[in-house]
Amino acid sequence: MLRRFRIAMFLIGALPALAVHAADPPPLMLADVYHVGDAIDLSAYWVSEKFDGVRGYWDGRRLWTRGGTPVSAPAWFTTGWPAVPLDGELWAGRGRFEQASSTVRSETPDDAAWRQMHLMVFDLPAHGGSFDTRLAALRALFSSAMPATLRLVEQTHVASPAALLARRDAIVAAGGEGLVLHRGASFYRAERNDDLLKFKPHDDAEARVVGYTPGKGKYTGMVGALEVERADGLRFRIGSGLSDADRRTPPPVGTTITYTYNGLTANGVPRFARYLRVRTDLP
Repeated sequence: MLRRFRIAMFLIGALPALAVHAADPPPLMLADVYHVGDAIDLSAYWVSEKFDGVRGYWDGRRLWTRGGTPVSAPAWFTTGWPAVPLDGELWAGRGRFEQASSTVRSETPDDAAWRQMHLMVFDLPAHGGSFDTRLAALRALFSSAMPATLRLVEQTHVASPAALLARRDAIVAAGGEGLVLHRGASFYRAERNDDLLKFKPHDDAEARVVGYTPGKGKYTGMVGALEVERADGLRFRIGSGLSDADRRTPPPVGTTITYTYNGLTANGVPRFARYLRVRTDLP
């Protein structure tokens, strides 16, 4: 017991402090999850690629992360952006999440890195109309010349669940993350709801690190698993998906992480939960 306590104290003492300069998080609409077989009227939804980057909110003057941290982008990156709020994803390309995350996190902007970035715009949060009318307004906005750092996300309809699945699989095969479905009649609400759905090959969710269990065998002296807590208070452990570097220097207590899983047990616990990454856009 004493050895376990010493290991825990060592790990906590070795964790880096988080530098947070966050304001109140911007009021963003968050996605629920679509599963194959869910009974929804697909004709009511627009479908787009889900870009694996960092959520970016432009308030008309300044760029913010989802967690309310100001983004230190070079001045040229946002020059000429419209003076209206834009919701989008700061994206460096398929399969380049770590590069995008590192670029956005840096307090000293790296010009070369930022030249690989775009804000993929998918909504007008302050417009006030339905998504159908917001999309029409976005298309009108982008019909004029816009800075190259802004790109409008393509939105289309699909004819059937089979067509939706085929499109998702094609995106994933090309290195993408999945799809997003957006109900055309929906209004922008700063909450998680089924007007906005993500469709990926696996489920993912977020949890807060609340502790660690010590490693055994080859992981002696390192972390064996993260103890995490969901927003609803459920606690469980995640040991899979951690690299040796993660085990030596695990995400600090209080950090929000993303994990993947394959459905839920009868008790509502994520099945085969696997660590994916730290949510760097949240304080």
